[in-house]
Amino acid sequence: MNLENNRSFIQCRKLSKTYHKGNHRITPLESMDLDVQKGEFLALMGPSGSGKTTLLNLIAGIDSPSSGTLKICGKDLSHLSRSLRTDWRAKNCGYIFQMYHLIPILTAYENVELPLLLNKSLNSNERRKKVHTALEIVGLSDRADHNSSELSGGQEQRVAIARAIVGNPSLLVADEPTGDLDRESASQILKLLKDLAIQHGKTILMVTHDALAAKEASRTLHLQKGKLLARANPQSSEL
Repeated sequence: MNLENNRSFIQCRKLSKTYHKGNHRITPLESMDLDVQKGEFLALMGPSGSGKTTLLNLIAGIDSPSSGTLKICGKDLSHLSRSLRTDWRAKNCGYIFQMYHLIPILTAYENVELPLLLNKSLNSNERRKKVHTALEIVGLSDRADHNSSELSGGQEQRVAIARAIVGNPSLLVADEPTGDLDRESASQILKLLKDLAIQHGKTILMVTHDALAAKEASRTLHLQKGKLLARANPQSSEL
């Protein structure tokens, strides 16, 4: 996708999400304006229920907003049907979870290959090249034939990241990607995410409760009750 010079990669205007539970109205995200530039590594922080994951799911095309507009590289996702959002997400967005969500009986190679099996235009040789490239990027080429039970937590998360990037999406969203890792493994994952932004031009949005993890991002946003509280990151890294 090509980004126009005068347009943010992600642009939210008056973005809101409301759920209805019986007679109750729950609004985890309210009238939010947000701009994210291409190649930016953005951390989202805030207490539980502040709207972080809701925002992440809207930007990933998993859910649709109740009102406002959401454009990613000029594509308006605000009113797309679920099937069109699913198609868009498969081509443009990789999702990284806290708990990896690998299939234990499959090898690292097979787990990374899974998203590519949905693309019928790729033959086995093309899939193989993409999987090996993704595993090489995350530093796990030598673990391709290992099952998840043979990998450390940090290695499992690297496999999950390889799975997220194997289709070469321009956008990565990560929900607490270091939340289940020890400090050393978490540091390695954060370095990998920074490299994906700097060296591969990925735009990354990361939800985290860890202030040390947030410092590795180029910018940190704080949310509370569905609203942005701050935009600047005084200790941002050199992205």
